[in-house]
Amino acid sequence: MILLNHYFLFANDFCHHIIQSSENDKETYEAPWEVYPIEKGAEIGNLMGAIHGIDHWGFIGEVYTLFPFPAKREAFKQNPEGFKNRAIIEKMIQKYAKRTNISFFVDQKNDKISIGQYVFRKTTFQELIKYIWVGGFPRWKDEIRPEYVMAMKKKIEQSKHPFFDGLTLE
Repeated sequence: MILLNHYFLFANDFCHHIIQSSENDKETYEAPWEVYPIEKGAEIGNLMGAIHGIDHWGFIGEVYTLFPFPAKREAFKQNPEGFKNRAIIEKMIQKYAKRTNISFFVDQKNDKISIGQYVFRKTTFQELIKYIWVGGFPRWKDEIRPEYVMAMKKKIEQSKHPFFDGLTLE
């Protein structure tokens, strides 16, 4: 999953949305994205506490109770087959949040992309895509990316939409 402040969404959904938007070359583009919002102060959990195995409350704690971090931090890598656990995680998050549609909006003229309440400039949005490409904080295990990430890269490379100009995924 990807955590964007308090929006949780699945990485394969994110990549699928990027693929869809890359196929559009209009000045503005809007599409609904399904996310699981867990409001601040609610039961998101404590990521650093979960990483260190000392705090397992909330959604993040529950996830890392089931899928604990390795003892050696350098052994923690993003599993390219993690999408196979989606049904388990989706059932788990539904205890903490209701799936909600938010708006994904591209405004080329004003150099803005919105994901719900969060607004990005082109360069910052491209950094978010690069973050998914590399596998986030831990990086992809053995530098192997899931097929949905590779499909996103291919579509971005073929896109004529200016928001993808200059974006290189290597």
